[in-house]
Order: sequence, then C-alpha cells, then structure tokens
Amino acid sequence: MHSPIHKGGNSLKLFDLMKNVPFTGNIENLEIDRLTSDSRQITPGCLFVCIAGARFDGHTAAGQVLKEGAAAVVCERDLGLDRQILVSDSREAYGILCSNFYGNPAQKLKLIGITGTNGKTTCTYLIKHILESAGKKVGLIGTIHNEIGDMVLPAKNTTPDPGELHVLFMRMAQAGCEYVVMETSSHALDQKRLAGCRFAVGVFTNLTQDHLDYHVTMENYYQAKKKLFDLSDAAVINIDDDYGRRLSQEVSCPVTTFSIHADTADFTAKDIRPSVDCNRFTIVGNAQIGRVSFSMPGEFSVANAMAAGVAAMLLGLDIQQVCDGLSGCPGIPGRTEVLRTDTDFTVIRDYAHTPDGLEKVLPALKPFVKNRLMVLFGCPGERDPSKRIHMAEAVAKYADYIILTSDNPRREDPIKIIEQALPGFAGTSVPYEVIPDRYSAIEWGLAHAQPGDVLVLAGKGHEDYQVLGYGTIHFDEREVVARILSEQRQHRK
Repeated sequence: MHSPIHKGGNSLKLFDLMKNVPFTGNIENLEIDRLTSDSRQITPGCLFVCIAGARFDGHTAAGQVLKEGAAAVVCERDLGLDRQILVSDSREAYGILCSNFYGNPAQKLKLIGITGTNGKTTCTYLIKHILESAGKKVGLIGTIHNEIGDMVLPAKNTTPDPGELHVLFMRMAQAGCEYVVMETSSHALDQKRLAGCRFAVGVFTNLTQDHLDYHVTMENYYQAKKKLFDLSDAAVINIDDDYGRRLSQEVSCPVTTFSIHADTADFTAKDIRPSVDCNRFTIVGNAQIGRVSFSMPGEFSVANAMAAGVAAMLLGLDIQQVCDGLSGCPGIPGRTEVLRTDTDFTVIRDYAHTPDGLEKVLPALKPFVKNRLMVLFGCPGERDPSKRIHMAEAVAKYADYIILTSDNPRREDPIKIIEQALPGFAGTSVPYEVIPDRYSAIEWGLAHAQPGDVLVLAGKGHEDYQVLGYGTIHFDEREVVARILSEQRQHRK
C-alpha cells in the first residue's frame, strides 16, 4: 500500500528524525520537511522510506527518488547509493520516524487499543462514551470514522497509515484530548503501523476465522493480534474465548480477565437479563458490584460491555462511573441497529460478515422474533473464500427464510461467490432466494416480509458504499430501505 506524503509544521534535522531508530550509514545532517513511502509523491527535501509491499517494493525506486530530489532514502539492504540509511526493518522505522516527525504526540495521550475479530468498533464507542460520561475528552480512531472530541473525520482504514495516525494524534493532543481509543487491526499490527505507539491498555475481544486471505493460518492471525500486547502496559482479555485463555498466559504485561460465564475471571457479568432492545446485568469483580441497563441485545453485547468497562476501570474510573456510562450509551451505527420503517415488521442492519459474527447476532435476536427471522446476507469478495460455506451454515441454523445476495464482491464474480456459499444450505429445509443484486434483494425482502417478521440485513452495517469491480457506488442501507418502502407505498395507492 502506498502512503501519502506527510508534512510537519516545520522541517526537522535528519539526526533528530532518526532518534530511537538504529541505523548504519554516514549521513549528513540534512533538513527534512517531508516524509513518504510513496515513490510517486517525491518532492525536494523529503525522506523516502523503502517498504516492500505485496505489489511494489520501494527499494526498486530508491535510485530514481534521489534523482527526483529526495534528501535521502531509508532502506533494509545496501543499494549502493550515496544517501542511503540502512535499518533492519523499514516498516518499524517508518512508524517511529512518523512519530518523531510530529513531535511524538502519542506520548501526550493515553492510548487504549482494541483488537479481536468481532467487537472492536462497539468496544471503542463504549469506552469513549464511558470516559466522556466521566468528564474526559476522548479521541476515537476506527472503522466507521475518526473523532476528535465532537469533530468527525472520515476513516480510510480501520487503523491508519503511520503518517496519518500520528497526524491524528497530533490534532487530538492539540484539541485537548487526554485519551485516544482505537481499533487495532491484525493487518496494522502485522505491518507494524503502530510502531512508535505505547498503549496504556490493550483489549482482546475474541478470535475467530477471518482474514485468512492475508494471514493464511489461524496461528498467524493469532500471533498478529498478540503483537498489540507487546506495545501495552496492561491487558484486558476475554477468557470465554479459547484464544483469549491462551493469550492471558502468554503476554508479558499485567493481565485483567473478564467473562460472562466463568467465575475464575477477575470480572464477571452476572444475572444477565436480555430483551429485544437492551440487556440488564451485574458487573462483579475486585470486591465491587455494579448494575447496568444497556441498550444493545445479545450476550455478545454484554461481553463487549464488559471489555469496555474493565478497560475504563484500569484507567482509573470506579465501577459506578462505568455502569453509568454503559447505561447511558446510545446505539452504535450498523451494530444491531433497528431501522425506522413504520411497518408491522422490523428491519435491522448489522455488520456481521463472518461465521462467528452471524453466530452471535442471529441467536441473540431469535427469541424476540414474533413470526419469522428473515436473513439477507452475502459474502465479501477477495476475502477468505473458505469462510463462505460457514457463513451460510450459520445463517441456515437460525433463519426461517434466507435471501442470499452480494456483499462487496470487489473484482470477483458475484455468482461464483454465491455458488461457494450455497453448499452451506445442504441438509436444511429452510427456504431461500438467490438474488445477486443487493438492492433487488432488499426490495424482495421488504416486499415479502410479514407482520411480526424481523428482516436482518447482514454484512454491510455502517458502510454507505458497495465495492463492485474496481469501483465504489454509494449504498447506504438506511436510505435504500427508506426509498424502497416509499416506492412500495406509492405503488399501493
């Protein structure tokens, strides 16, 4: 992946920029006013960092960028160039260089990092709300968007490129934020985008099959997630998860565990009382008890709330502040979000796009469905194809009617993606429709929903786009549902 040019407010001497980066090479103490790893964005006086990516190796462009005016290049191997700086790991160096370039803004903030297959976004929002309810100023970095206090900024990646990340930290520090809560993806951890960061608390939610198109094996995926805790001063870990139990024994920082089942955890959720629009439960731990009434359904939501609450307590809040913050937290966009439809059936959109995500959301909703649970879903393109059949199996286990459609097919053939999911319906009597176009599929679902039905639109959640081929179209399911229902009402007149 190419990164943009990163420009600081002032230039920096090269020796100062290289602080905490072990290197070899005789370098002049040049003025550096820009930092980039993108060979297409070279300007005079910039420092170019050679990074070997999946599609392009920056080392192959090092000689050319010097001709174009780069002050020097940072590289992992001897390229025989006059102004080369040799480091052992360019990715790690790039993160530290970006931190140095912007005045190490993360050191002025208390960072909270959340990692796991599911629950990262929900946990970041919950922690932010708990801290803000206690009067703290908080920044947020994540999948839906980034927030600096009340200011909302678009997010391109779950965890940004190092340059973008440290610019965000700088702006958050300037805005008076004391805390930053952020999602830390396995890709970002593996690619060392968080080099130069230190986390006050690292949180582990769970680990289930996802991203094997990148990591190949679950062990690699686990090891990538584990890297967060090498950068953390304290860990909060879900020991209801098999990988969480393993992680709690393997990390070197102090560990605080939580559970919604096991009394052996440091903090446990007790007396869980679910309903269609909320959960009531009690937090027990560290000789403390607190009661929560929380506006998100499902046991998995209680687990997310526990992760957030325990993290907040490690940051110094008391259990009553945590319970008050959780109880006052509004819903989160695209997470078991009930859409306003003015119909005699219910429409919910949710980001569940993995087998485990569907296994958590659908049984949480099932007890409150008065008639049929209708599930519309598709499988993401250019992502781990082996999970498609398991997504279909999960849906078939709980749904009373299934609509199989497209998610973000990207450059894959949507029909072939669907064909890889269909065997997951083998041996089930659940009726299903195959409608590859997602808009048409939603249209069909809304037209055939009956009184008391719950129609779940799974996979897209908060996303307001759909990736088709090389392009992206606007696709916000709130708008799509509203438009289709309006057209159907007009047609009936």
